[in-house]
Amino acid sequence: MNDLAATSTIRSPQRVGLIAGWGDFPVTVARTLRDSGVEVYGSLLRGHADPALEQYCVATQWSGVAKFGCKLRFFKRHGVQDVTMAGKLFKTAMFRRFAWLYHLPDAYFIKYFYHHFVTNRARRNDDELLLTVIKLYQDAGIHMAAATDFAPQLLIGPGQLSSGQLRDSDWNDIAYGWKLAKEMGRLDIGQSVAIHRGVALAIEAVEGTDACIERAGQLCRRGGFTLVKVAKPQQDMRFDVPAIGLQTLQKVLAAGGRVIAFEAHKTIVLNQEEVIKFANRHHMILVATTDLEVEKKSTNVTK
Repeated sequence: MNDLAATSTIRSPQRVGLIAGWGDFPVTVARTLRDSGVEVYGSLLRGHADPALEQYCVATQWSGVAKFGCKLRFFKRHGVQDVTMAGKLFKTAMFRRFAWLYHLPDAYFIKYFYHHFVTNRARRNDDELLLTVIKLYQDAGIHMAAATDFAPQLLIGPGQLSSGQLRDSDWNDIAYGWKLAKEMGRLDIGQSVAIHRGVALAIEAVEGTDACIERAGQLCRRGGFTLVKVAKPQQDMRFDVPAIGLQTLQKVLAAGGRVIAFEAHKTIVLNQEEVIKFANRHHMILVATTDLEVEKKSTNVTK
C-alpha cells in the first residue's frame, strides 16, 4: 500500500493548521478545535472559504488554491507542524480553458502538479490530486492529518437520527444505492447516488452532491427518492470525507427526496441538532448505517 494513502497516526498537537475550502465543515472543524483548547491557524482558500473562519483562528491568511509556497511559509512562520484539510473545492474549475493558469500557480504547484494539468501523464481524480498535496506538505516537513483525528466527535455513529419509519422498499433502495456508491467510490468517481424504486436516478461525479440531488429531482418529478452517501472502500480520512449538513437536507427536500442514508463512523453530520430538527419538521428520514446492517436489512426484506 502507498504510505501516503495510509490512515494518519492520531496526534494531539497544541496548534493545528487548517486549509479551508467551501462549506460549513471547515467552520465546524475550526470551532471544535478552538473549543478543545487547540490554536487554529487558517489558510483560507480565496473564492471558497467562509470569512466566519477568522473568528475561530489565531491567525489567518487568504490565498489562491495553487499558491502552495505562501501556505507553507504561513504555517512555518507560526510554528505549525500539523495541518488538516476541510471543505470543498469546486472541481469543475479544472475544466476551464487554461484552468491551471487561472489560479496563478507558484513554483511548488508547477513542480508537483505540472504532469497532472499540462502533460496529462497522471490522472486528475480526487485521490491522485490530494495525495500529491499531502506529499508536497510531507516533503516540507509538515504532517497532514485527518480533521477527525483531532476531533473524532465529528463522526456520527450508527442509528436513525430522525423520526419516521423506514419501509421495506426504502431498505431495498438503500441496499441498491449502497452497492452502486461503493463501486463508484472504488473507482474514485463520487460518493452519492439517488435511487427510487430500484432505479438509479442520478450518480455523482465531478459536479458534486448538490448537482446530483438536483438532477434526481428533475428526473423524478413524483419525488420520494432516496439519497445514499458513503465513504470509498479505500477512504483516506485525511481528505474528501463524506459530510451531511443542513444544505444537503434543503437540497433533497427541494428536489422531492425523502430518505438520506449515509455511512456510520465515516460520515460527518454538521450542525447535528439543526439537521435533525429540520428532518423531523419536514418528515424526512436520516439513517447512519453500515455494510453489515444494510446487508442484514436487505436480506430480511427479500426473504
